[in-house]
Amino acid sequence: MNVKQKRIIGLLAVFAAVFSVAPAAKAMHIMEGYLPVKYCIAWGILCIPFLAAGFFSLKKTVADHRKAIIILSMCGAYAFVLSALKIPSVTGSSSHPTGTGLGAILFGPSVMSILGILVLLFQAVLLAHGGLTTLGANTFSMAIAGPFISYGIYKLATKCKVNRLVAVFMAASIGNLATYCITSLQLALAYPSQTGGMFESLVKFMGIFAVTQVPIAIIEGIITAMVVSALETYAKPELSEIGFLRGGQKA
Repeated sequence: MNVKQKRIIGLLAVFAAVFSVAPAAKAMHIMEGYLPVKYCIAWGILCIPFLAAGFFSLKKTVADHRKAIIILSMCGAYAFVLSALKIPSVTGSSSHPTGTGLGAILFGPSVMSILGILVLLFQAVLLAHGGLTTLGANTFSMAIAGPFISYGIYKLATKCKVNRLVAVFMAASIGNLATYCITSLQLALAYPSQTGGMFESLVKFMGIFAVTQVPIAIIEGIITAMVVSALETYAKPELSEIGFLRGGQKA
C-alpha cells in the first residue's frame, strides 16, 4: 500500500468516524436523544406502511405528471426551507413552520411522507440539526399526520364551497397546529406526569406549544395561500394536469 492509498483510507476513516456519531443537537422537531429507545422504534415502525404508500404514490405521480415534477420538487424545497426555521422550545422540541401542507394539497398526503422524511434526513445530516434517533417520531408527526390532516381539511373546505385560497390557508395552518398536537402526544406518552399521568403531560405540552405555534401556523397558512395564488397565475397548465384546479388529487 503506497502513501496515497494510506491517505485516502485515513480520510475515509475520519469521515466514517464523524458521521457515525449522532450529534446531540437540539434544533430538530423532537431533538436528538430525547425519546426513550422503545418509543423511537415504535414510531419508526408505525411510519413504514405510510412510507410504502407514499413511495408508490410518488412513483405514480412522477410517471403520470412529468410536467409537474418542478412543482413537486418545489414542494419539497418549500418544506425544507420553512421547517428549517427553528424557534427553540423548552419541551425537548422546537417550534417552526412545517411547509408540508402545500405538497399535501397539491399532490396528496402520501407523497408528502416521502418528501417529509427526506427533508428531515437532510436537516439532520446536512444542517447538523440532529434527530436521527427521533426520525421515526418526527416523520410521523410532521410528514404523515400533518399532511393527512391538511389534505382532509382542504377536501372538506372545498366540499363546503369555501373559497379556494381560504381553504388552502385553513388546511396549511390547521395541519401545522395538528403536527404539534401529535408532537405533544408523543412527548406526553414518553414522559407522563407522576401525578396526573399522560393526560396532564399532554395538556402541559400543548399549553407550551400553543403560545408559539398559533402565530406560526397563521403565518404558514398565509404564505401557503400566497404560493398557491402565484402558482395559479404562472403554472396553471401544471396545476390542471395534476387535478388541483378540478378539486385536488387523491391520496
